[in-house]
Amino acid sequence: MRDTFVAAATAALDADPRTALVLADISADRFAEAAARHPDRVVNVGIREQLLIGVAGGMALAGMRPIAHTFAPFLVERPFEQVKLDLGHQEAGAVLVSSGGSYDYPGYGRTHMAPGDVALLDTLPGWTVHVPGHAAEVAPLLADALRGDGRVYLRLSERGNAAARPVGDGLVTVRAGSGRSSGVVVAVGPMLDRVLAATAGLDVTVAYAATVRPFDRAGLGRLVAAAGQADVLMVEPYLAGTSAHEVAAALSDRRHRQMSLGVTRDIEVRGYGTPADHDRAHGIDTAGIAAAARDFLLA
Repeated sequence: MRDTFVAAATAALDADPRTALVLADISADRFAEAAARHPDRVVNVGIREQLLIGVAGGMALAGMRPIAHTFAPFLVERPFEQVKLDLGHQEAGAVLVSSGGSYDYPGYGRTHMAPGDVALLDTLPGWTVHVPGHAAEVAPLLADALRGDGRVYLRLSERGNAAARPVGDGLVTVRAGSGRSSGVVVAVGPMLDRVLAATAGLDVTVAYAATVRPFDRAGLGRLVAAAGQADVLMVEPYLAGTSAHEVAAALSDRRHRQMSLGVTRDIEVRGYGTPADHDRAHGIDTAGIAAAARDFLLA
């Protein structure tokens, strides 16, 4: 996904003089040619993440459309006060593009893990959040973000699904239940292939979301009505329960049950291991999702 982002951002810099890019050393080598062509619009501030966001905010107030890019914990968590004030409070628009997902680089340690990034941004109003599940989904999401003036977070991962899915139209039905099914499973971004494998043989509707904010509340309501069962399993690649309040709001007009899977809130994995090890520890590998889905949907 990061390679696709670099290519798409470079093309945008070449095509639109309003586009700018702010880096904090991460990926600077990948943008060396773009920086040589556009030295006034490709700025590397060094390992100073608060400045990264401050510069992006200043560019936005000057009429530019800045992209700020680094690893997720350094883009959202470390400079959160600047995200809150320099962008949100100033009504300044920017496109924040992270890399590394929740724990794609576990060998670097906890400093490079950010399972709480989307939940943290969710405390601020006015953000659009995209979580692509395939490299081919990155370019259209970035292009759409650059056309606007709002605050957008594009969360990239090193891992994804085998095939791209439609983006930009809310929840997309990937597998429809019978109408007398056990409910709806929503898979966010890179979780889709795992969810499809985990729910094989279950009569459920599986929907895909590459955009989680704004959440497609109306779409979820329609899917639940068509499924005939108001049970929703939400599977997200970041902190479990991040979208629980959105599901509750979407189904506030009917009795329903919901379960949230994601990076669990009650354990700290200190043995860094591999991304797959972390998936197993948090119960969001295929086997973990399958066990939770059967316990919840067939109860």
